[in-house]
Amino acid sequence: MLRSLLIGLVAGQRAMTPLALLSGAARRGDLPPGAPARDLLAHPLVALGTTALAAAEMAGDKMASAPDRTVPAGLLARSLTAGFAGAVLAPRGDRAAGSVLGIAAAIGASYLGLALRRQAMDRYGQTESGFVEDAIVLMSGAAVTHLLERDRW
Repeated sequence: MLRSLLIGLVAGQRAMTPLALLSGAARRGDLPPGAPARDLLAHPLVALGTTALAAAEMAGDKMASAPDRTVPAGLLARSLTAGFAGAVLAPRGDRAAGSVLGIAAAIGASYLGLALRRQAMDRYGQTESGFVEDAIVLMSGAAVTHLLERDRW
């Protein structure tokens, strides 16, 4: 269940990144048999699409017109991807709980992340703080999904 919580924290910062990371894990064969949408996530077009959406979200985040991550549409997107990712990374019998845990973590992380980002923006600017946040999100998300390699289901 720890992975469900951690991927929820990632989703709280970037809604599309968990899908891209899960797709990469599926393509490597690191998702367990029977994981929700495992074969779909492993499809090359899905991998390309989720990666493109994650990159577009990261690019859009640097724009002055980017909405806060806590607007209703942003929270909905984060909740949906966190819930799905939390279920995928949870043990077979705990998928519903993994989904709820991912959603709760994403919502909490969205508010905390926004507060921290605002402080960083005041000091370093929107673009610079956004690149640092992207790096943290990618590294932490990759760590969550790459741990799957060692921990074969």
